[in-house]
Amino acid sequence: MTFTVWLSLFTICLLGAMSPGPSLAIVAKHSLAGGRLNGLATAWAHAFGIGIYAFITLIGLAVLLQQSPILFKAISYCGAGYLAYLGFNALKSKGGVAAKLESGERVSVWQSAREGFLISLLSPKIALFFIALFSQFVSVGEAWSAKVVIVATPLIVDGLWYTLITFLLSSPLLIEKIRSKAQLIDRLSGVVLILLAVRVFITV
Repeated sequence: MTFTVWLSLFTICLLGAMSPGPSLAIVAKHSLAGGRLNGLATAWAHAFGIGIYAFITLIGLAVLLQQSPILFKAISYCGAGYLAYLGFNALKSKGGVAAKLESGERVSVWQSAREGFLISLLSPKIALFFIALFSQFVSVGEAWSAKVVIVATPLIVDGLWYTLITFLLSSPLLIEKIRSKAQLIDRLSGVVLILLAVRVFITV
């Protein structure tokens, strides 16, 4: 895998992690209600779930590519359409990041980790996202080293992003800055997702 290809994967994984949704809500809830340790437990349990999803998706798509290239192409086009759909929704968003920063009741570290793990495994949107994303990278993942990089990248990016969120939630000043940039994050995510969808349509 070349650095340029990996950078493309890294960028979309980062923007995917940054986009508001249930994952951000659950990490924010446990960080604000339980404290930094609860937030970190939630963040990395969620990242572990992301890693499992990434592994399953990559292996499944690799098998599909070998057994039915036509079906693989069809899934790739559907995935590109889904990425474009996410991109247009992000462009129309009014900045959902702020709305997702909510608190809740104090819970144990174990419960925080469990909720973080389950929110990643039980989200159909995450499954669709990985199918759409990995369908364009699976062809470069023939070597096991490339497969490890493809799986490790979203896991580590997700964990580090939500670790950052956890630490930021300890500083009211910094979290207000995130709120003020919510629309910018959404707009940037939308543009990148749409460009990625176009790239899939052209290269598949």
